[in-house]
Amino acid sequence: MAKSVLDAGFTAFTTMLKYKCQQAGVLFEEVNEAYTTQTSRCRSPKGGAGLEIREWQCMACGTLHDRDINSALNILALGHERLAGGIPVL
Repeated sequence: MAKSVLDAGFTAFTTMLKYKCQQAGVLFEEVNEAYTTQTSRCRSPKGGAGLEIREWQCMACGTLHDRDINSALNILALGHERLAGGIPVL
């Protein structure tokens, strides 16, 4: 039940954020966060899976990643890619 309450709260937050962005004339675009904790900045395949793994090292480039920071940087990069590619205005 707690997960469904959390999902409902996040959905309500997203709905309000979209509404406020539309009012302000600001573009709002969601980014899929799937695998952002496991993908290295060099875009190599997945690192360690599982929530208990907090840090992991990329096999391709050798970079040591903190799971949360890596996810945030990957989500930011995905957002910048979408902006650079041009998001169609609705």
